[in-house]
Amino acid sequence: MKIRLLGQIAPVGLEELGGRYEVGQGMENPDGILVRSAVMHDMIMGENLAAIARAGAGVNNIPVDRCSEAGIVVFNTPGANANGVRELTLCALLLAARDVIGGVEWVRGLKTPDVAKQVEDGKSAFSGSELAGKTLGVIGLGAIGGMLANSALALGMKVIGCDPFLSVEGAWNLDHRVARAATFDEIFAESDYITLHVPATKDTKGMISAASIAKMRDGVRIINPARADLICAEDLKAALESGKVAKYVTDFPTDDMMGAKNTVLIPHLGASTEESETNCAVMAVRELDDYLTNGNIRNSVNYPTVEQPRTGDARICVLHANIPAVLSGITTALAANGVNIENMTNKSKGDNAYTVLDISPKPAESVTAQIRAIGGVRRVRVLL
Repeated sequence: MKIRLLGQIAPVGLEELGGRYEVGQGMENPDGILVRSAVMHDMIMGENLAAIARAGAGVNNIPVDRCSEAGIVVFNTPGANANGVRELTLCALLLAARDVIGGVEWVRGLKTPDVAKQVEDGKSAFSGSELAGKTLGVIGLGAIGGMLANSALALGMKVIGCDPFLSVEGAWNLDHRVARAATFDEIFAESDYITLHVPATKDTKGMISAASIAKMRDGVRIINPARADLICAEDLKAALESGKVAKYVTDFPTDDMMGAKNTVLIPHLGASTEESETNCAVMAVRELDDYLTNGNIRNSVNYPTVEQPRTGDARICVLHANIPAVLSGITTALAANGVNIENMTNKSKGDNAYTVLDISPKPAESVTAQIRAIGGVRRVRVLL
């Protein structure tokens, strides 16, 4: 099988493939793609392409809906870069509290001699406040938000968090001292600092707007290491000008925030660490390899999680629409051809479904052709 690389994938991750695949940048009609930040929306997907693994959490660069319709599984690597982003967000909190950047730039312009005296005379212009005792509101308590919340407690902050989709694992990893807010409005009303750790969806785009800012405390400081379009730029700039928002720190610079008052624009450094890139690459490679080899799905953004131990002579993997009669059509086709189902898993995720069947004996091509012909079936893979 072939795997195409789009962009630079950490070599440590590629070593996980162990020579089992042809791997390269210019691979034509690959079975899998490993991608970091290359934009794929205009790319023609080959017939053999079964999966795309993104070495990172966001998948804005991948045409997920088109992939779903074609039966192409899209993986991401949630949590692999969490520590890197958590550490940069802690840095952003400190930059929001203290005018470190302004002070450093001022010192660069000082002339010798007597620099020490000039520093003592002028340092008051860059004084700030301490994080200890302040309230941090964390929106999104996934891998990054949860780690940040725990770290902020260690800095002496009071922490409240809101995440309508908090997982059981996320809840277990969260310090019991993190207070739970039922709504984002509670975060807005009670926080001195607000950090954003949610994806850009129809529900979160523009969530920092004139309406939400009006609910916040005067002098609030907002940190956005998540996505640029979580904010309404014009509304935020107006709030920065008036002082309603004292500071905005983001890891996603955009044209419309350039030159805005009291803003720190970081050049998307959250996951730009050797450790994060390695972790993401290793995780993406393992997900892609397990799917291509065994049909198992974990950390897919478009198809459900299915991890089934191998039994039988062969495994049939069917990606299909989440509609009635597909499953019965598959089992009927197998039974009619004398194929026994030894183990089976069927799960759905939204409009997409995945059925894995361990069977004996190995099916003839005519059997898989019958399954492909069932209405709603998008792709059929036979693994031996």
